[in-house]
Formats: sequence, C-alpha cells, structure tokens
Amino acid sequence: MGKVLVIHGPNLNLLGTREPEIYGYETLADINDMLQKQAAADGVPADFFQSNHEGDIVDTIQQAPAKGYNFIILNAGAFTHYSIAIRDAIAAINVPVIEVHLSNVHAREEFRHKSVIAPVVMGQILGFGVDSYFAAMAVVLRKIKQRLN
Repeated sequence: MGKVLVIHGPNLNLLGTREPEIYGYETLADINDMLQKQAAADGVPADFFQSNHEGDIVDTIQQAPAKGYNFIILNAGAFTHYSIAIRDAIAAINVPVIEVHLSNVHAREEFRHKSVIAPVVMGQILGFGVDSYFAAMAVVLRKIKQRLN
C-alpha cells in the first residue's frame, strides 16, 4: 500500500483570494478535499501540510521516509526559485517528489523561470491550475499501482 504527502508552500494558504486570475478561486481546503477523494478512490492514504516557513517544509520532507510516505507532491511556491535547503532535503531522502505549480511559471516573470528543486524531483507539472495537482496525484496513484503489481 502506498501513502502520499502533499506539501504546500508559502502563500498557498491564501488560495481562493490571492490573485485569483492567476491561481484560481479554489481554496487550499477545496484542493486538499478533492485530492483526498482522488487518493481515497484508489485506497491510498493522503496527508497534507502547508507552511509559510522554509524550515518547517524542510523538516516535513526529512521526516517523510520515517513516516512511511511513498511519494511527495510539492508546491514549494516562491521557495522553488531559491531554496537550496528544500532542494537538499529532497536530495537527501529516498522518496520521489513531484513538483507542482498552479501557474505556468515560464510564462510569468523571469525570476520564476528557474527551479532550484527541478534537478532533484521526479518531474514537474505546471500551468494547469488545480488540475496540476490532480495530474500529479494521478501519476502517484499509477506509480503506486505499478509497484504493487
């Protein structure tokens, strides 16, 4: 049986009200609820964590293997572009991570074009709004099924 952890980074607690023309009108609670249902339909437990604090995200990533997580879906928000600490935490664990972004960061300001975590994640899904999360969860669920067979 697999187990997935979804980590949301800074400012994602403001979803639904923060620049909805970019990030949409769904709240973080809405997204977590929909992802929970998606995972539960395949019998996979999913847990959720959000923090505006880099160190809390690092601690959560480091603890993932000991807590039995098989995959992490991570929207590191602005930390994506400069957090070597989060990058190193991902590199230090043996749990695959999928990087997710609601917006197409490559169509936005230039400082958003570079992801320092990209070299140490399994892959990236971005630009599809909340569907970016659902696509990542679909990949995770498929990978878990493949491991079980």
